[in-house]
Amino acid sequence: MSTPAAPRSMTENGDAPDGDAPDRDALDEAALDEDLRVPSCERCPALVESRSRIVDGVGPADADLLFVGEGPGAQEDEEGEPFVGRSGDVLDDALRDAGLARADVRITNCVRCRPPDNRDPTTEELANCRGHLDSEIDRLDPELIVTLGKVPSEHLLDRSVAITSESGTVVDARIAGASRRVLLSVHPAATLYDRSQRDGFFETIARAGELSGTAGAESGGQSRLGEF
Repeated sequence: MSTPAAPRSMTENGDAPDGDAPDRDALDEAALDEDLRVPSCERCPALVESRSRIVDGVGPADADLLFVGEGPGAQEDEEGEPFVGRSGDVLDDALRDAGLARADVRITNCVRCRPPDNRDPTTEELANCRGHLDSEIDRLDPELIVTLGKVPSEHLLDRSVAITSESGTVVDARIAGASRRVLLSVHPAATLYDRSQRDGFFETIARAGELSGTAGAESGGQSRLGEF
């Protein structure tokens, strides 16, 4: 009695069988996410000296809701992800309260390298990194951009912003070659310094979920504790 032939791993024409076919959507998503990464950059000497890594944006490459912060701090530089310190905890709490999950939104920064001593990025540093941010926004094409704090608000709107009084305001701005809706917000760290700003921040994040159509999409965000 002859021994049955072992199952073939390829079809007759050399293709993988249906069960082994690659998930094209997953491959496209991975390729797009890779396109959003900055593998290397040395435009800003002070930041190159200060950083241990480039901190790229995180979250789905097709997210409808994009949060833009100022730049990575010490813990973000260490872990390689934006908003993972105490400010990240506040943001995660606000997202959950709004029925959103961190995993369903994209979070990035104006600059991707940690400024020394956690200072604000300079005008030149912001300009040097603007191309990376614009490319991310262009590829993502979100329904809504939320600026977290004064620096990203002024950077994207190209005007002075009184962020405490303007928080919660929605404006149209031309960004990355298109007109886009931008929701201004205080930085989550502001709620740690001034507890009276917490309710307003949570309300702004809830409004972000409504305006972007992502409210109620919570799938279990995560909370981290560290420095902000």
